[in-house]
Amino acid sequence: MPKNISLSPNSLNLFLECPHCFWLDKNLGIKRPPPYPYALNSAVDTLLKEEFDNYRKKGLQHPLLEEWNIKAHLFKNQNLLNQWRNNLAGIRYFDESLMATLFGAVDDILEFDDGKIAPLDYKSTGSTAANIYDRFQLQLDVYAFLMEKNGYQVYKKGYLAFYVVDKSKGFIDRLPFRKEIVEIETNPKDVYEIFKDAVETLKQASPPPHSTDCPFGKWIKSVKIFN
Repeated sequence: MPKNISLSPNSLNLFLECPHCFWLDKNLGIKRPPPYPYALNSAVDTLLKEEFDNYRKKGLQHPLLEEWNIKAHLFKNQNLLNQWRNNLAGIRYFDESLMATLFGAVDDILEFDDGKIAPLDYKSTGSTAANIYDRFQLQLDVYAFLMEKNGYQVYKKGYLAFYVVDKSKGFIDRLPFRKEIVEIETNPKDVYEIFKDAVETLKQASPPPHSTDCPFGKWIKSVKIFN
């Protein structure tokens, strides 16, 4: 059992995908082979934070929020937002009964006139459409849960700001983007049970079986056939 259990939305997503891979990752440090690095996505993410922060500093509404008629403004507390964005700090919740921490590093926060807040996450993609994956839903749910645990009233929706590469316009020393915001209903009340199940799985003496659709579990079974 790990001494200090600290889980993120990515950790919970791995747990839901395959408890076996999750157990190996968190208890033994045996990780799945990493995907190809998304350096361009990281660069876009950094630039978007700078852009949104410039509008925040000036007290102006971001044009994307205006275009999509989002009735909220950018979270004003830049210092707190910087803390919540930090991968080593983030927004955190420690559960004494589980002796475990759940944390997340947000991209941005929207604040409504009634004081409620909602997570805003930037997504850049080279796909032709703004695809919504289960992990995006879980990510926003976890952020909403953490905001509630930190004493904030949460608007029961989260937002994904998609920057989709528009390949139809060609490439002349820059990438043209099509921009859109997707609004998603958040459900933070389910997060605790997922968190609890994940922590209890880590406390087991041995890993649970691979999920039936885990590609790594399937690979191991196929290798054993030839041994």
